[in-house]
Amino acid sequence: MDLKELRRQRRSRFMGSMIPYVGYVIRSGVAMVLLMVLIVFSAWYTALLRDIPADLPIRWIMLVLLLPAAVHSSFRTYLQSPDTIFLLPQGHRMKAYFAPAWVSGNVWKLLRMAFILITLWPLYIRTDASPQSLLYTALLLVAVKLLSSYGLWREIAMLSRPAAAGYQLLRWAVGGLMLAAWLWQPPLRALLFAALLAAAYIAALRVPGRHAVPWERLIATEKNQGTRALMILGWFVDVPGREQRAYARRYLSRWGSGIAWRRDSAYRFLLTKSFARGDVFGIVMRIALLGMLLVLWNRSSYAGTGIYLFFLFLTGIQLSSLRKLHSESFWLTIYPLPAGSRADSTTQFIFRTLLVLALLLGWPFLLTVGERPLPAIGSLLAGALLAFLFKLYMQRKSVDPDDDL
Repeated sequence: MDLKELRRQRRSRFMGSMIPYVGYVIRSGVAMVLLMVLIVFSAWYTALLRDIPADLPIRWIMLVLLLPAAVHSSFRTYLQSPDTIFLLPQGHRMKAYFAPAWVSGNVWKLLRMAFILITLWPLYIRTDASPQSLLYTALLLVAVKLLSSYGLWREIAMLSRPAAAGYQLLRWAVGGLMLAAWLWQPPLRALLFAALLAAAYIAALRVPGRHAVPWERLIATEKNQGTRALMILGWFVDVPGREQRAYARRYLSRWGSGIAWRRDSAYRFLLTKSFARGDVFGIVMRIALLGMLLVLWNRSSYAGTGIYLFFLFLTGIQLSSLRKLHSESFWLTIYPLPAGSRADSTTQFIFRTLLVLALLLGWPFLLTVGERPLPAIGSLLAGALLAFLFKLYMQRKSVDPDDDL
């Protein structure tokens, strides 16, 4: 059996299943939105380079933006559940199957990391009193990326899940320390520290017991990644066969428990619990946190208002995917929900959540009410108006009778 050819065929089939939806994504206007975002960002970044604040924490900015790009890793193996039977005899040869996955997973993320580095570099060399070399910085980031990818692969194969979780935190700590040492310390001292830390981390990875091939975990990881790709396409077009990954999130277990158990509120209860345990919640929270930090940094300018509305719009796009969250649920076809309750509950939930996010993203403007009362209040009102426009959009979409099936 040619394992490399098998993976290539599976990858081709997956990409072939995605291609028919690309046209819908383009026609949805996403290309125009991305172009507008690029133009606005270019103008804002050019203005920032011309008038750089004196107290700009450029090293912290570099660390915050480059660390996720350098440490975050993932692989597409395209493994399937029957592989635990049919590929199990090939376990001793699976390195030939996994090698292309490791290479392709790193290549694309290295390109993304290089883009972030090149974008940040003009700001870095104009702000930092003693900037490091671009070439050596890039080489260090590549080393951190490869080390993190190796660490992730070892984590997946570990026998103990608590140990894997602990090593995941260790991987992020090692990457953060290596990058911080490079940004804050002289080059030779930073490189020596990074080399010693990397050697200690590699040695630590050899301690826990691990599977030769962690079939079940690799299959579960591949299923989650495939579902995430379908979820992204689901923002633009109805994609069949989507599944929602469930997270425990016990700190949100009480959310929605106070909803009265009636027919007209049954779907709102289901939607609240699904949102609290699903992928969309994590995505929205990460976008909101990043947006809040950028708004806090630019709260005293109109650029902050633009950033605020842009990130609120992004969260609205993410929340709109909840319309199709349970579109293929069998139980909803037999449970006696009132006509139109699904669409109404979804619209109200998205509207209320957007209002909360508008306040969460816009609270830095409250710090400037004394200096700039009209822009601060106007920004918050614009956020509330944007949430209301999303509500009108959702109500218009729910007119389609198919939306409530």
